[in-house]
Amino acid sequence: MTGSRRLEVETNGLDVIDDAERRGRPRQLFWPWFGANVSVLGLSYGSFTLGFGISFGQALVAGVVGILFSFLLCGFIAIAGKRGSAPTMLLSRAAFGVRGNRLPSAISWLLTVGWETVLAALATLATATVFERLGWGGGTPTKVVALVVVAALTVAAGVLGFDAIMKLQTWITWITGVLTVVYVILVAGDVHWDAVSALPSGSAQQWVGALVFLMTGFGLGWVNAAADYSRYLPRSSSSRGVVGWTTFGASVAPLVLLVFGLLLAGSSPDLNKAIAADPIGALTTLLPLWFLVPFAIVAVLGLVGGAVLDIYSSGLALLSAGLRIPRPAAALVDGVIMILGTIYIVFFGGEFLGQFQGFLVTLGVPVAAWCGVMLADVLLRRRDYAEPDLFDPAGRYGDVRVGPIALVLVATALGWGLVTNTSADWLKWQGYLLEPFGLGGREGAWAYANLGVLLALALGFLATLLTRRWIRAQEAA
Repeated sequence: MTGSRRLEVETNGLDVIDDAERRGRPRQLFWPWFGANVSVLGLSYGSFTLGFGISFGQALVAGVVGILFSFLLCGFIAIAGKRGSAPTMLLSRAAFGVRGNRLPSAISWLLTVGWETVLAALATLATATVFERLGWGGGTPTKVVALVVVAALTVAAGVLGFDAIMKLQTWITWITGVLTVVYVILVAGDVHWDAVSALPSGSAQQWVGALVFLMTGFGLGWVNAAADYSRYLPRSSSSRGVVGWTTFGASVAPLVLLVFGLLLAGSSPDLNKAIAADPIGALTTLLPLWFLVPFAIVAVLGLVGGAVLDIYSSGLALLSAGLRIPRPAAALVDGVIMILGTIYIVFFGGEFLGQFQGFLVTLGVPVAAWCGVMLADVLLRRRDYAEPDLFDPAGRYGDVRVGPIALVLVATALGWGLVTNTSADWLKWQGYLLEPFGLGGREGAWAYANLGVLLALALGFLATLLTRRWIRAQEAA
């Protein structure tokens, strides 16, 4: 997609991309999506998944279904980018109205800023752990230097924009891909199949909980940015190609890393426990000293690859939420927030896993509800978007569309009533519908299945399908 163009700061924000700027083929979507998801954090998800009390076989099925299905949702929403040549959260105005879309845009912004902060914090902690093992420090000064490097890479790419991100993600893909293979070879001897195969099976409720966690941790964390990269493709591009390359590029690395992560975590209870406190740094305990520096490169670049896509999309979401500043300035604002959040997590945040799970599931509910509405909207439309009306409250898409907004709010309220986050004190109010719905309350068998995410996704999708007439009316206008 980048061709031989000179690298410049991208000025496109919520603009519809001009025909002269649309280029490339769907297969080039592989690079940004693979580079954003090849992070060694995927190995730690093996430990997170087994934490639901399920066997290796159950975790494997949950991983395959959760990762592929959730990234397939990204692939379908990416079609909107090809059709409308605009960012995801601008195209969302067709469903929610020009100003009504500010609510889902704000939710999207919170999710992407949260993710980029988490990834930057993990990269900082991993670097400090590597330096400590090498005897080069590892305390506060190392964390500060690591934070500066990670923030500089992430913010610089976010400010420069699309072309810089495409180039950076290509390099990240090759470097992290090769070094991750080396990591797998080096620690393969720490896999003990006898211990892995002896893991007891969990209940159906525990398996559903793991499935939902993997969906929110992977594809549902990206759906609100899915069209941001396909928008530069020509409108004549194959929709099947857009779906296929988005899904394949995003899911292939997480699937491989999750499987190996399950084998490692299932082989060592001590490693499994350590990952909860330092998901990346704990993985260094298996490595020889000579590979620690290459591992630090893998960890930092892989996490930066995800953070870069997040900061780009969070800036676009911030603009869609109503802030009127240039796109590079929006990315810079998000970068400052990311740095402040990373400082909190690294120096004051305490245990990582509980807060992380709480963040994923809590924001996963409204994002799933929005995704259901947007997915049905994309599948039902037969024509390209009317570009001028995406900016005109008096146009065919309206100003504030009460129905879809109410649907997201209702689905979120119901969804939060069916999820629990007892490891995060500030979220213990959730799960208030588990008892009235006969699911055993906050201590029952369904307490950690996080059914609310699935309910919000299904409710948003099905209700939009049943009220399809308004889409037909828009297209006939």
